[in-house]
Amino acid sequence: MKRSVRGTVGAVSTLIVLGALWAYGWRAMEGNVAVGPEPLSAPPTVMVAQPLSKPIVDWNEFSGRFEPTASIEIRARVSGYLQSINFEDGQLVEAGHPLFVIDPRPYRAAVAEAEARLSSARAQVDLTNLELQRAEQLIGSATVSRSTYDQRTQQKRVADATFQTAEAALQRAQLDLEFTEIRAPVAGRLSNRRVDTGSLVTGGDTLLTTIVALNPIYFVFDMSERDFVAYERAMKSGKLRSIRDKGTAVWARLPDDNGWPYQGTMNFVDNRLELGSGTIRVRAVLPNPDLFVTPGQFGRIRLPSSREYEGILIPETALLTDQGERIVLTVGDDNVLKTRAVLLGPSQPGGLRVVREGLRSTDRIVINGLQRARPGAKVTPQTGPVAQQPQSAS
Repeated sequence: MKRSVRGTVGAVSTLIVLGALWAYGWRAMEGNVAVGPEPLSAPPTVMVAQPLSKPIVDWNEFSGRFEPTASIEIRARVSGYLQSINFEDGQLVEAGHPLFVIDPRPYRAAVAEAEARLSSARAQVDLTNLELQRAEQLIGSATVSRSTYDQRTQQKRVADATFQTAEAALQRAQLDLEFTEIRAPVAGRLSNRRVDTGSLVTGGDTLLTTIVALNPIYFVFDMSERDFVAYERAMKSGKLRSIRDKGTAVWARLPDDNGWPYQGTMNFVDNRLELGSGTIRVRAVLPNPDLFVTPGQFGRIRLPSSREYEGILIPETALLTDQGERIVLTVGDDNVLKTRAVLLGPSQPGGLRVVREGLRSTDRIVINGLQRARPGAKVTPQTGPVAQQPQSAS
């Protein structure tokens, strides 16, 4: 009886084991169970490159606004009724373009009157000259006394003075007639007219319109005391040209520009700092031949803050921050990642950043795949260039 039970239990156990083996083998065939030891995962792949080494110049950037090189209020210089307006509101004009005409008839009459007075004065001068010449010939004789000679000399002086007064009056009348035609003092863009035809304008008082000069154009900005002192010290030590030097090159841009399309020169630095803001007013002048830039537009300008030197540059995207410290990930000869603290300089075109300290041109830094890289871990490096990215408009 016992032998029968033991045989039954053994048979059941054998069936269970065989069933388990069959099920395991079926799942293995379906790919659900790995057969054999599982392989170790490969090191992550990262893109590495050596820093770019090339001659560069450091720059300081400032915000400011474009302003016209001339902003002029057009006013009448003589009074009268406005006869005609010879421009469209907002029109671009050249210097000397006729803008307004004041009724010239009263001023033509004034010129004619002044010419008549000048003719009368000239005749009086001729007469007194003739009488004085006669007196000079007869003085000392019984015909002309010394007193008569002195009187004719005085009459000659009065006639000369009257002639000069009449001559000046004619010049003034001619100027007033000329001023009845008002012309553009500079080339630029006009504003809207402030008066209409037929209006009575007062000389020196009535504002007719305004005009702004657009080419060249100013860029005006405020420089902090710290930056100003740094430039002054660099100039004193011979490291930089003075920013007061009108030959110092600058570059400007509008907010949506790519690059720095407007090149000009320094034009003016004020003679004192503003006590309230701690800044000094600075101005550059830039060509604007296509008149695209309009006064009042916001922009950015950059000034050189160093002479040319051999610099080390890396992509901005390769930079990380660790507890307030800027770092990069480097790959050694053993392909192990390490962190490296770096001291940064200013940004450069192409999405690059100057590295002052912490890197050599022979180091390999991670430029892509940072999310897969962990310090202390091995990686599979793939070499790539430090390509200059297209410069953004920011």
